[in-house]
Amino acid sequence: MIYIALLRGINVSGQKLIKMDALRKTFEDIGFKNVRTYIQSGNVIFETRKIKPESLRKKIETGLEKQFGYDVTVVIRTVDELEQVIKNYPFDKIKNPESFRVYVSFLSAEPDKNAVKELISLSNNNEIFRISGNNLYILLKVGFVDSQTGRNIVEKKLKVTATTRNWQTVNKLLTSKNKD
Repeated sequence: MIYIALLRGINVSGQKLIKMDALRKTFEDIGFKNVRTYIQSGNVIFETRKIKPESLRKKIETGLEKQFGYDVTVVIRTVDELEQVIKNYPFDKIKNPESFRVYVSFLSAEPDKNAVKELISLSNNNEIFRISGNNLYILLKVGFVDSQTGRNIVEKKLKVTATTRNWQTVNKLLTSKNKD
């Protein structure tokens, strides 16, 4: 089965630096097959037998800490789940979509409905939130750093771990699943 591991907070602002060749080798040493990485932000596509995402996450986090000496939070998605993320894109009716940037925050769990309502209520002209299961879609008219999202509002409001990727990366991960 093909999985995507989304590592949170590596190679950002000089923190938790991991070279992609070392990351690939670590995943291979853990026992995964056909390991590929996409860009430096910690996106790993790999194959293994079908396993519960929670068990898989723990196995990877333990292997990363052993190899690199620090905690790295991992969110797991299957290829089917990533296909659903793209299929469920909620911003088709937005006017002038080229003036916005789209991101997806991959959540470690499905958040509480009241927390979701509170986050959605923070949507405004510059930042729009939509949620589908354990994925949060974000439409930004301002830069990421200047946004509520960039100030970590997602984890604060939803009380779950999140790792965020831009829409281009999300799509590229899906098309990269069969490439080296």
